[in-house]
This record gives sequence, C-alpha cells and structure tokens, in this order.
Amino acid sequence: MLIFTIITTFVKKIKIMKKYILFAFILSASLFHLNAAPNKKNVTLKDILVNRIFAQKSISGLRSTNDGEHYTKVENNILSKYRYDTGELVENIVIFQNLNLQYKPVDYEFSDDETKILFTANPNYIYRRSFTADYFVYDIADKQCQPLSQHGQQQVAKFSPDGNKIAFVRNNNIFIKFLHNGTERQITFDGKHNEIINGHADWVYEEEYEFTRAFEWSPDSKKIAFYRFDESRVKEYNMNTFNNELYPKNQSFKYPKAGEENSIVNILVYDIAAQNTTKMNIGNETNQYIARIKWNANKLSIIRLNRKQNHLDILLANVENGETQAIYSDTEDCYIERVDDNFLTFLNSGKEFLVTNERDGYMHLYRYSIDGKLINQITKGNWEITEFIGYSEKQKTVYYISCESSPLQRELYSINLDGSNKKRLSLQLGSNSATFSKGFKYYINFFSDASTPLVITIHTADGRLLRTLENNAQLRERIEEYNIAKREFFQFETSEKISLNGYIIKPVNFDENKKYPVLMTQYSGPGSQEALNSFKIDWEQALAANGYIVVCVDGRGTGGRGEHFRKQTYGQLGKYEVIDQIETAKYIGSLPYIDSKRIGIWGWSFGGFMSLNCILQAYEIFKLAIAVAPVTNWRFYDSIYTELYNGLPEENPDGYDKNSPITYANRLRGKLLLIHGSADDNVHVQNTYEMAAKLVAEGKQFDMMIYPDKNHSIYGGNTRFHLFTKKINYIIDNL
Repeated sequence: MLIFTIITTFVKKIKIMKKYILFAFILSASLFHLNAAPNKKNVTLKDILVNRIFAQKSISGLRSTNDGEHYTKVENNILSKYRYDTGELVENIVIFQNLNLQYKPVDYEFSDDETKILFTANPNYIYRRSFTADYFVYDIADKQCQPLSQHGQQQVAKFSPDGNKIAFVRNNNIFIKFLHNGTERQITFDGKHNEIINGHADWVYEEEYEFTRAFEWSPDSKKIAFYRFDESRVKEYNMNTFNNELYPKNQSFKYPKAGEENSIVNILVYDIAAQNTTKMNIGNETNQYIARIKWNANKLSIIRLNRKQNHLDILLANVENGETQAIYSDTEDCYIERVDDNFLTFLNSGKEFLVTNERDGYMHLYRYSIDGKLINQITKGNWEITEFIGYSEKQKTVYYISCESSPLQRELYSINLDGSNKKRLSLQLGSNSATFSKGFKYYINFFSDASTPLVITIHTADGRLLRTLENNAQLRERIEEYNIAKREFFQFETSEKISLNGYIIKPVNFDENKKYPVLMTQYSGPGSQEALNSFKIDWEQALAANGYIVVCVDGRGTGGRGEHFRKQTYGQLGKYEVIDQIETAKYIGSLPYIDSKRIGIWGWSFGGFMSLNCILQAYEIFKLAIAVAPVTNWRFYDSIYTELYNGLPEENPDGYDKNSPITYANRLRGKLLLIHGSADDNVHVQNTYEMAAKLVAEGKQFDMMIYPDKNHSIYGGNTRFHLFTKKINYIIDNL
C-alpha cells in the first residue's frame, strides 16, 4: 500500500465562514503562470504519459568506492569511476558490450575488496520486489566474466565480506558458490514451493517489511544467518492469468489475510567450516514477526515483534549455541511503526547502538549501550525524523532527514551523538534527500520543490557545495513552452478544530468570478503524505487544462505531524480519514469560485477505499468517485499491514465492518467507476468483485473496468495511457 511547500514565512490564520481557516503558502514560482499565454501550449495526457516530456532526469545506480573519494555509475552501457570533488572520469571499469553476455546487466555490486563485480541480468519478476535472474561474476584484474551458476536462474545473490564466496537462493534453498574453485554447496534441503522457504522472504514479508534477501553473511564470512519460513499452514490465494492462451493458468500463492495464519519463522545460522546449522532461540511463540536480523561482530541481533505489533524486542544471539538475550524492548498503546533497515544501527565499537522511537510523541533517535541502558536522546522537538541516513564513526556525527521546519518539507541535518551541534545542511526549503560516500566525506543531494525540477548536487559533509550533477535545464526550458497550472499550498481548520494541510491546482485560465468543478485526489493511508513541497507535473495538469480544479488534503492518519495525529485512526481505518475528506469537500464547496454540486473524488489502493467510502457515506456532497485497485474490506488484505493499523479482526470486528464501503453499497447515488487489474497479487481483484456484487444486489448502477493480467500498479504497454484517458473522459462526462 502503497504511497513540500516552500514556506519562507508562516501567514497568520484568518477566519473564514466562522468555521474555517485558510492560509495559502504562495510559491515564488517563476516557472508557473496562472493565466494561459496565447503562445503557449496546454498540457495533454499524451505529453505526460506517452511522450513523457515532463519527466525529470535523475541519476541512479551510484556506488561509493571504499576510499570515499570516488563513485561509480553506469552510463551508455559503461560502468565508470568518477571523483566526487571534481567529477573527473578516472576510468571505465567495464564496457558491457565487451562482456559478450546474452543480456545487458541491469544492476551491479562490488565485492568488499573491490576486486570483483556481481552483475544482475535478465530479471524475471515474481512480485513487487522479488525476481529470478542470471548472475555473472566479473574479475576486474583478469577481465573474465563467468556465470554464477550453470543451473538456471538464481535469486538474491550476495558476496561474502571476504569476496571469496557468493550465497544465493534457488528453488527455496540456499547455496554457496566458492569462487576460488568454482564449486557450489547446497546448505538447506527442505525448500519446497508453497511450503518451506529458506533465505528468501515470503509474500507478506516482502510486501510489508520490504526485503527479499532473507540471509546475512557474518562480518568474518564464516557464517550465514538466515530466515526459514514455514508457510505450509498459510492459506492460498488463487489468481488466473490469461495471456491470450486457450486455457487460463492458475497462479496459487500463500497470502495471509487479516486474522489468518502466518508463516512460522525461524532464524538459523550455518557454519561454513563445520557444515552445521544452529537454530536461534527466538522464544516459544510462533505467532510473531522477525522484522530484521543484523550482525554485531560475532553476535546476531534479531528484531522480534508480537502479532499485534505493539511490542518489540531486540535479541542478541550467541550463534554458537543459539541462546539469546533481550537488550532493548519497547511497548506502545497502538502500534510500533514498521521496522526498516535503519531502525537499528550498531556503532563500530559494537558497544552502543542507535534506534528510532517515538516515546515523546515524535519519531526521534536514541542512543543505548549494548546492555540496553539509555545513554541519551539524540534529537528532540515537536517534529519528526523521516529518515535516518547514517553515522560517521570518524566524525562522531549522525545524519538524518526531518520535517523540522514544516510537515511539508524534507531537510538534511547533522548532529553529534550527544545531541549537540545540530546543523541544517540542505540550504533550500523543499524536498531533500541524500546519499553519502563511504566514510561520510561527501554526499549527493537530491532537491526539488513545487516549482523546481530535480537538482542533484555534490557537497562536502559540512554542506559546502562542490558541483551540480543535474539541474534539469532542458525540462525547465520545456516548461516555459507550456501553460502550467501552479500548485498552491493551503491549510484550513475543520469543524472539529483540526488543522489540515493541502494543495490546490486551478485551471490555467482561472477566473475567480466563475464557478469550477473539483476533483479531490488523495491517498490518505497511515503515515503517507501527498501535500509535499516537491516537483511533479502529472495527469492533474491535463485535468486543469480541461477546466477542473484539483484539490488534495492530508487528513488524520497521515505522516509528518507526530504520533497523535497519525495514530488516532488506529483500529478504525476509514473513519476519521473519511470525515476529514468530507470536511475538505465542504470547505472547498464554500469557496466562491467552486461549484459545490460538482465535486468528485478519486484514489488508488487505500485512496480507492477512501473514494468509495466518501461517495457512499456522503452522497449528498460527492457527485462522482473513481476507485482504482481499492480495498473494500480490510478482512481481504494482508495480515502485517492490516493488523498493524486496525488490530486483530477477532478483537475489533466493528473496526473492519463499519468502515467497509461494502457496508454502505445501498447508499450509492452518484457516478462510480471501479478499476482493477485481474492479476493484482497485492489488493486482490476480489475486493472489486465483492463490491460489485453488493452494488448489483442493491440495484445500484455503476461502471467498471478490469485490466486483464495487470498487477496492482496496472502498467505495461498502452495500459497507463488507457487507464488515465478513461478516468479523464469519465470525469468530463459526469462531473
């Protein structure tokens, strides 16, 4: 489930219509013009989705070298090395056409000693992140490139730290390739489709914990710690795929829905020399989650959560005998935010660790000794850290992204371990992210705001600008040729005295004396944000070119505003979020230039769930709704996500059923378009079919579009252009 405003001065709140407050953060947008110029072109959907003339140039695939002075990147099928400080090309490491491979590499990884490269080619995707692929090992010294294995495609291949071995998964079992003699050793033997998975995540861990490789090499390369998923008790979901064949194929995979059985997970450690495996003690409870494993010297940390995900332990395991001890615990009333790779960081001494926690109401960094004693809170304030980037042992400095100046911004900061000497490194207000070199001497900053396309720059660790890698100059020039409707950020207060942030896009020929129809766009899922000060020109511009106003507001449950604002939707997904979108429609409808009888709403995934609820629960306000790949009852969705935010179904049945749009099917009055991909492994098409069945039973007319063999993202070929064309036509015809 998927999911910034430039503020130089906060404008004082002004009361409007007694109940509402509006203050607009007007952007100094030299690129954007309110009124259409006669010599400029209007934006079309084809410009955006087919010709992609407003796509921003970016830079991907950069890798820092060990010395921290250079980086590598692939350009024009050549892997090259450059200097951070000057941009000088040092060498072309590999020219892909010289490798004589059947498939061009799509990714690469250096061994830790930088003598070898592991290339990934010909990936065949299974789900959102998982794939099988052909892997090749390239020796830089002798310029030889050899396939990793002669036995078909592999998964999640990874160098050992000493660079002499590569572990990978094939057919749910783990193998090791010994590079010095070319032999291959199988270390697990019980892997079986839809039953046992070794070293690779099952479906729900892949989707919600966002990892696929479920093994980690020890720092000394002598051991491998790995997950073993026993999914034999997990129920299967069956999905037809057609592919122009006479008889459809049935794809069956294990998918744990809310309240249903999960995989039983164990953590094991394989000793390469002894060729034996030791099971780690993660407790007797099998109905739990292991969110991450991470090595700390010769010990293994295991992050464990209970099924309700409101209690977390960090276990430290002795890998020789499997015994564990808890060095950190946390309990929350509602839930603990989902653990990612940056939740836990061991400092190089191994005697301390950093974690993120929101015990004071906001997500901040905390420092602990290895025995679990709190040393100090590193960051403090009524704002959130949105990303922990890393820690420089040499500089004793922590780097992170936060929204300190405003929930609509993302800024890069540095701070000492003891919480002193905090410094904002990103100079421009907007959306900033950063990637540091090894050793934290340099970083590459990615910046944009609502009026500025992506600018990529290189800086020293103290923030000093060295040079610009990309400023999207051609895109800036192209924008000048078009009538672009600007995004204006605003804030208003609901009848419950809750302040909400949003943006509005007005037609390029906007006339305040006219009344315009409105399409509300939103996602609204827990922790998400749509009203952000970042650059985008998307299909909303094509809608504005057709005389529609677009409005987006982040209601309760969304991110950037602290724990209370985000977690008050716990246990009742869809209640307060829908109230806030209805309040938004009422407020927007009160503005003099809005036709309050022509307000529509749309959304994708969680946003589709929301748009359905809005038109069904407030049919007197919303004339139209479009729901793409919507959840229609949280009982249909996966266990980790749903139970995290809505609790267990057996403990909270009303939280599931009272907020399901299926419950309100009899209230449909306006125009409704349902859209889904038939091969959606994430939000199953079952959701749309069940919604449709209930609408039919209630005698309600609606429209529906199914995209055969398309997944949750509904893309490929002409699909996206077809989908958005259908949406715009539906809006023009009915709103």
